[in-house]
Amino acid sequence: MIILGIESSCDETAAAIVKDGRQILSNVIVSQVDIFKAYGGVIPEVAARSHLEAILPVIHQAFKDAGFQKDGQDDWSQIDAIAVTHTPGLLGSLLIGTLTARTLAILHNKPLYPVHHLKSHIYSAWLDQQVPDFPLLALVVSGGHTQIIHMSNHNKFQIIGTTRDDAVGECFDKVAKILGLPYPGGPSIAQAATQGDSHKYRFPHPKLTTKARPGNNSANTAYDFSFSGLKTAVLRAVQEELKKPISFPSHQLASLLNAQQVADFAASFQQTAVDILLENLTRATQNYPCKSIVIAGGVSANQLLREKAPKCFFPTKSLAGDNAAMVASAAFFEHNSGIQPTDPYTITLQPRSPIQ
Repeated sequence: MIILGIESSCDETAAAIVKDGRQILSNVIVSQVDIFKAYGGVIPEVAARSHLEAILPVIHQAFKDAGFQKDGQDDWSQIDAIAVTHTPGLLGSLLIGTLTARTLAILHNKPLYPVHHLKSHIYSAWLDQQVPDFPLLALVVSGGHTQIIHMSNHNKFQIIGTTRDDAVGECFDKVAKILGLPYPGGPSIAQAATQGDSHKYRFPHPKLTTKARPGNNSANTAYDFSFSGLKTAVLRAVQEELKKPISFPSHQLASLLNAQQVADFAASFQQTAVDILLENLTRATQNYPCKSIVIAGGVSANQLLREKAPKCFFPTKSLAGDNAAMVASAAFFEHNSGIQPTDPYTITLQPRSPIQ
């Protein structure tokens, strides 16, 4: 089964063609990172306009790279279905991808699979590598999400841990801004940390009270995360290092730090963030026995995280961030699980929704 995947949930415009959920025939990504470096983060309206400009050229390139063109025209007879991210994400960005996918599904009479973004990240671990076994635990870590998800089988999800405030990727971005490092924060902190002492500064690990989780996910919150306190701890440590009061503006701190201080703060923060992730994941395995552990999402590209969890399944680094190959893969396993395609006239967008 050959599926065209489309991804536009945030600031990457992507299209990919994947065979049987595992073999990538093409994978095209146009990133907006360079646009948003100057702002230190994504501007939703600008992101949506950029998707609008890029979406059709990206899809055409995916067909070309897969060898699915005749006389310069996309050969839709090769495509069995279309998959698109419809939740969660930036509403304007999701709108561009889903409108494009719906229109193409109608024009070319193709089944349409709307796919949850976090589900796609998990299935990135199935692409072009060894297949994880069930039951499994998935740690999804990105700029907008930090969750531990138990899967008893394909498309059987139970959220057993989530962040109560900032996602870990968001925390990386905010700490990078404090240290004067460029956006996105994950790669820039990882690079600075290579020259730093990870034991120079000690930062707290959150201790959270547990309670019943509402809704269909009946697990308690014993494996939840919190990263807002870590971000604040770094800010206070920088202010203390520079002998500045807590009222001193955070955006003025970076210019007072020398290169070694930046490296040491980056290394110490990165070490703490990775330790927090793996501590919760390790505790989850004690009550949720599993045959495999998948770590996916943009932060899964972090080299320290990969080194400290060598037995886990990681997507290749090129597939850790947002891409469309993972969307197509997730749709294939939906099809195999008996999930029916959606009428393209009735697809809905949801900026926030739990994985299901």
